[in-house]
Amino acid sequence: MSESGMFAKLRARLNKGDSWLTRDLSSLFTADKLSPDALEELETRLLMADAGVEATQWLIERLQSELNAGRIKNDKQLRAALKKALLELLEPIAKPLQMPGFIKPFILFVAGVNGVGKTTTIGKLAHYYKKAGKKVLLAAGDTFRAAAVEQLQTWAQRVDVPCLSQGEGADSASVIFDAVQSAKSRDFDLVIADTAGRLHTQSHLMDELRKIKRVVQKHDPYAPHEVLLVVDATTGGNALTQAIQFHEAIGLTGIAITKLDGTAKGGILLAIARRMALPVRFIGIGEGIDDLQPFDAAAYVDALIAE
Repeated sequence: MSESGMFAKLRARLNKGDSWLTRDLSSLFTADKLSPDALEELETRLLMADAGVEATQWLIERLQSELNAGRIKNDKQLRAALKKALLELLEPIAKPLQMPGFIKPFILFVAGVNGVGKTTTIGKLAHYYKKAGKKVLLAAGDTFRAAAVEQLQTWAQRVDVPCLSQGEGADSASVIFDAVQSAKSRDFDLVIADTAGRLHTQSHLMDELRKIKRVVQKHDPYAPHEVLLVVDATTGGNALTQAIQFHEAIGLTGIAITKLDGTAKGGILLAIARRMALPVRFIGIGEGIDDLQPFDAAAYVDALIAE
């Protein structure tokens, strides 16, 4: 798909619903003048969109400063100021995942609670990297949830990549260790390891994730090279809570945000940017196999705030 085609899809998917992002900003004006309560209205929209208190206050302060300086007098200037502020917030976290050629295999752990679209995200990641010319191996490390292994195998078949598994109830660390060993002997570029979909409040399960990291480091002391947390945009503030607690427990290096097309509350991306400053590697904007894409802050902001 061309860049312009992807942008059009992004705009179409994100501009569903009736959030602060999609409603006409000209409604904040009376004639050619910003209404007295315009920023208060915008603040309410941000909070309702799950942008969080910290990001909301930060954005409103930026806009208030522009307003005080006399640089916001019409709808066009408000859009420009809002775009500028959003880019300032989001550009630092828009960092594509880099896989240096000297790291082989690159080991990518995927974590997240059940229901966020973790297995689907792994399948789409495998498709994405295979299209980019990478030799990909999946590791079915979620051995606790019924049908998790089967679901991952189905995705592996769909995108035509191998999947190493040991069946339900197997030791997750053993599965992932064997997958890395196999990838090294068969010259694979990338191992994407599923991990049990666990609640971030269950400390013993977090301990198990730490164990998997220790076991894999027998292959490579710097592994895993990426620990990617999948969160669901439709869960709002709970996604931020998950990200904070997973990060404290296992040290995240990136985030993938799914289902941004399924919510009018896409502000969670802003909350995560302001609170955590962790790279957002991918966003999901649909159910199609190509609907997981690297996060591009400029394209995202342009899609949110149409001219």
